[in-house]
Amino acid sequence: MSSEHEGRVALVTGGSLGIGSGAVRALARHGSAVAVHGHDLAQSEAMAAEVRSLGGRAIALAGPIEDPATSLAAVEATLEEFGRLDTLVTSAGIQRYGDAVSTSLETWDEVMGVNTRGVFLTAHAALPYIRQSPAGSVVMVASVQGTACQANVVAYVASKGALIAMARAMAIDEASYGVRVNTVSPGSVDTPMLRTSAAEWSDGTPEGIERTIANWGTAHALGRVASVDEIGEAIAFIGGPRASFITGDDVRVDGGLLARIAAALPEKP
Repeated sequence: MSSEHEGRVALVTGGSLGIGSGAVRALARHGSAVAVHGHDLAQSEAMAAEVRSLGGRAIALAGPIEDPATSLAAVEATLEEFGRLDTLVTSAGIQRYGDAVSTSLETWDEVMGVNTRGVFLTAHAALPYIRQSPAGSVVMVASVQGTACQANVVAYVASKGALIAMARAMAIDEASYGVRVNTVSPGSVDTPMLRTSAAEWSDGTPEGIERTIANWGTAHALGRVASVDEIGEAIAFIGGPRASFITGDDVRVDGGLLARIAAALPEKP
């Protein structure tokens, strides 16, 4: 473990699985104490136990992030256990398929509730304490789909675009307190969410899922999807002291996905 985040305390929502688990590992590896918040307490406890087994400090929390009581309780538990809060990472998120006609109001509200409302509620509860940190930071996990998107994910795209705008607004509002606010926008990452999507768009067999994920990886300039730990390291950097002059930014960690245009050179005669 390094000491880059030594003495700091982080709260990570969605921290028990996927990109959030990568953020938890990276923050703990660099010295931060971590409150791991997930939807399922057993999963959060498993992640916290992993951190503790490596010599780190972690507690497990759970609850529906779109509920204001959950956010408040998560912040209060973090403060009670560690006495401070320096870094907030919001990684809880869901994806549902559909366009503006096929997406029901219930699905729209579900996606926006977790992906956008949940982030606002957590920041609302956490920022009064993060403002007391000498180097407070908020990192929201957005997506490249907040900038450019595929078809049939209207609710997800709207929710992630909203995060990029929200972070920009919060960065301006929080600057006078010395608090930095940024988004990290990954491309395709090997998460349970991605594997669920791959199962839906393949024959559902383990081999079919792997083929689909590998195929999606070819859209990235690096030719593969990311691991959760690669995204976690980027989150830890953006949320940490070495990124002290980065705020109001959307940092793409996409393996070159959006660097490439669809138009290809013709074959030479």
